[in-house]
Amino acid sequence: MSERPPLIVVTGYVESPRDGHEPRVALRERYASAVLQAGGLPLVVPPVGSPADLRRLLSRVDGLLLTGGDDFDMERLGRGTTHPAATRTFGPKQDHDFELVRAAHDVGLPVLGICYGMQLLCLAEGGALLQHLPEDRPGSQAHAGDAVQPVEVVPGTKLAAALGVGRLPVVSRHHQAVLDPGPALSVSARDDEGLIEAVEKPGHPFYIGVQWHPELSPASSPHGRLFRALVAAAARSATDSLPAEPTRA
Repeated sequence: MSERPPLIVVTGYVESPRDGHEPRVALRERYASAVLQAGGLPLVVPPVGSPADLRRLLSRVDGLLLTGGDDFDMERLGRGTTHPAATRTFGPKQDHDFELVRAAHDVGLPVLGICYGMQLLCLAEGGALLQHLPEDRPGSQAHAGDAVQPVEVVPGTKLAAALGVGRLPVVSRHHQAVLDPGPALSVSARDDEGLIEAVEKPGHPFYIGVQWHPELSPASSPHGRLFRALVAAAARSATDSLPAEPTRA
């Protein structure tokens, strides 16, 4: 049986309908390029279909990349009031993202969440967000507009194994952040001010979220290793799911 590159589902950004037009799915090329450079094949999935459809889809792919995006509509989640500075994610897209995460978890897919994607993983596990930085942490450093700051990785984590370093500079584009990752996720990196920068699920082969944007750094850097780790985990998952070779007499 010939090997094939792992197929990685990549979530896209959804432009809200305007002037009578239907919503449109868009994807920044850098996410697809990062998957390709890591040895995977990206597949963009629109926010349509039932939970059963999602599970059928995810049973035929090898990994999931949750990309960056807009802010969470907290009222839609039943978690209080959305901050006035938020740019709300298109409602059906937000709903679909939560179903996608649940389906990926159910079928055991390797998952990497970036920025909004990391926050999504935490909210899906019952976690909580800081809705607006630096207002929610007065005096803290900026994290929006391609801000660069150092991050300390927790030794012994899957993230540390993937990156191969214990400390590295990261590029950030966010004003929301994780306050509490939820009971099922552990913190695997923080910045110098203690802000949660990465999470992962203990006991899962590959279920990692990072608050920064690794796709904005060179593929030759430790950030590129993170995508290669996702693709490698997806390749192992694909191999594990293959039917056994028939025994020859």
